[in-house]
Amino acid sequence: MAGDGAGAADRPNVGAQVATALILGGMLAGGFWYMAKNSAESSAAERPAVCTAATGTMPAPYVSGTRLCEVLNRPDLPALLGTPGDQARTAWGSDGWTDRDDRGPSPEGNVTLQTYEVKLAVSYDKLPVAQLGRLLGNTAEPTKVLGRQAVFYSDRTIAFAVPLGGGGKAETRTGGIARHLLVAKDAKDGGGSYEIVIWRSDQAMPDDTALLRIAESVLPTVPGWAGR
Repeated sequence: MAGDGAGAADRPNVGAQVATALILGGMLAGGFWYMAKNSAESSAAERPAVCTAATGTMPAPYVSGTRLCEVLNRPDLPALLGTPGDQARTAWGSDGWTDRDDRGPSPEGNVTLQTYEVKLAVSYDKLPVAQLGRLLGNTAEPTKVLGRQAVFYSDRTIAFAVPLGGGGKAETRTGGIARHLLVAKDAKDGGGSYEIVIWRSDQAMPDDTALLRIAESVLPTVPGWAGR
């Protein structure tokens, strides 16, 4: 099995945040327990998983991780990914907060299928996507999605190896490629972003067209999208 700023003067630790996003550490730590718990339940029931509620409480007007999970965990998600025979095995939301002085909200929803794992997150910081793209290195690919500034980039996931039967120690190793798509929260790219991340359980290269299909179908259904 294989997670996410005003200008640099206002955000002295933007680099640390980007580094954290590039290893997907937050998602892995926050979701491991939920994935293990829901995996047995959904496998036994042989039906698509439903979203496990986030453990935190996200105040208004921020969207909750549970709601993001529900938006992402739609019946046509396997088809959008190009794997229509798959189904959701686990799904959960997380109401996290970024590790900064202003403690910005960082909710996310996650869905694991047979072939793909998918994350949808919202950032409420003030960093424009165009500026963030310049911090992401040579994998960043600026583009436009739904008329808004956007950027693709890649990183490596972290894979867990857990010995069966309780013997030995759990190990971590470099996993496959994760493809990220950041999309500005407003047409003027005034700060904040939506992020969709996909990676494959077989460590093959994810499909960018699938990432775009998810963005174009899912993002307009996120609470708050239409008013921005």
